[in-house]
Amino acid sequence: MSDSFDGGRTRPGAPRTPGHDDGGEEWGRRSVGPRFVAPPPGAATGDSVLEPDSLLDDPLLDPDGYYDSDHAGEPDWADEHDYDAGPARSRRTGPSRVHATRRRVGVAVALVVLLVLGGVVYLGGKALFGQFSSSETEDYAGGGESDVVFRVMEGDTAGAIGAALVRDDVVSSASLFTKAAANDTRMASVQPGFYKLRTKIPAATAVSRLVDPKSRVGGLVIPEGRQLDDVRGKDGSVTPGILSTLAKASCVELDGERRCTSEADLRTAAATADLDDLGVPDWAKTEVQAASSEKEKRIEGLIRPGSYDVEPGAPATTLLQRMISSSATALQLAGLPEANVDGLTPYQVLVVASLNEREVKPGEYDKVTRVILNRLKISQKLEFDSTVNYPLDLQYIATTPKDRATVTPWNTYASPGLPLTPIASPGEEAITGAMNPAEGTWHYFVTCGTQGATCFSDTYDQHLAIIAGGGGPP
Repeated sequence: MSDSFDGGRTRPGAPRTPGHDDGGEEWGRRSVGPRFVAPPPGAATGDSVLEPDSLLDDPLLDPDGYYDSDHAGEPDWADEHDYDAGPARSRRTGPSRVHATRRRVGVAVALVVLLVLGGVVYLGGKALFGQFSSSETEDYAGGGESDVVFRVMEGDTAGAIGAALVRDDVVSSASLFTKAAANDTRMASVQPGFYKLRTKIPAATAVSRLVDPKSRVGGLVIPEGRQLDDVRGKDGSVTPGILSTLAKASCVELDGERRCTSEADLRTAAATADLDDLGVPDWAKTEVQAASSEKEKRIEGLIRPGSYDVEPGAPATTLLQRMISSSATALQLAGLPEANVDGLTPYQVLVVASLNEREVKPGEYDKVTRVILNRLKISQKLEFDSTVNYPLDLQYIATTPKDRATVTPWNTYASPGLPLTPIASPGEEAITGAMNPAEGTWHYFVTCGTQGATCFSDTYDQHLAIIAGGGGPP
């Protein structure tokens, strides 16, 4: 027998104590066969007792085969002490070598974790404050690589613009851009919209391009009274329509290649696209759907006059949707959907506003609205020359008898009631005049005097007298 023996077993997964033999085939598990146990009371010091096979069924062994040496039912880890030539040490007087080893391993693991966490915090701080690598903040040099269209959003600060420029790989660092922007007072005048820039350019170059008006692309202005199609004047001049103007504004040259959204594509989208995809407001859908047989003219009047930012090369439906949606928002704010004008629908009020825009000058819109309402009330034809010229794409003051007799969805000489759609894009004043008609009994009006004023009358005889007096059209 040996003078010393292992009086206990470590739990599965615990480190094996050097120099000890577990007497089995697998460490940490109970082996089949004899094992050494603590000597019974009264045994000589240093004696070892061989456990008989009958002890394999000892009730003091836990289910895993580990012996509870003090029979007290305490946790098994507390029995894992060593016996030597002297009396057995109590587990209450000090830790065993197994416990010490475990503590040393635990301390080592804790130190490694602290070192790793410290490194993460250090490196994260360096990255957060832009100090991790000088290459991350190094400015680009040269004239750039390729052309790109960049958008400045409404309300963007220099920091927001810088971050977006980094995202599009125009500049290498937002901080470098903001520093360059702070040195150029013109940055305060940069407006929302689209700009032609280049990728991988120095921050100062990006600033200089943004403040250069020549870099702006996609700008579009629609005057009051403009219609979708081009219009020819009596002298042969051509006034561009909304669709041709939009097509032109959508063009941009990138790396020598001109890219545009064609007028043909815009017409196709206006004529065939789903009304929701076009952004048509709910209050106008019924009338617009009813006018669908008239192709792109069904969206006439839904694009208000004003300034727009057109994304170069965007799909035709997308361009129209953005403009119509923006216009619908403006009309909503103006109160058009809630307008209550002698039983007219909001869409019909928009039609009246377009007639105002094409018939008279500002300041007289509310009176013309009253003439229209008075005529509609007694089913009198409106007989506006502007409605005759609209489908002909003409901008003449006078009309021919043949044209006045030709029935179209808009000709108010040939048919009673309002035109099928608006005949132009009415401005804010024309819409306000349509929503707030003046009080009066007028049924007629005609241009009179040398300053282009408008004379209103209640009866047809009064109207003829004004014309006979030289106040009417030639």
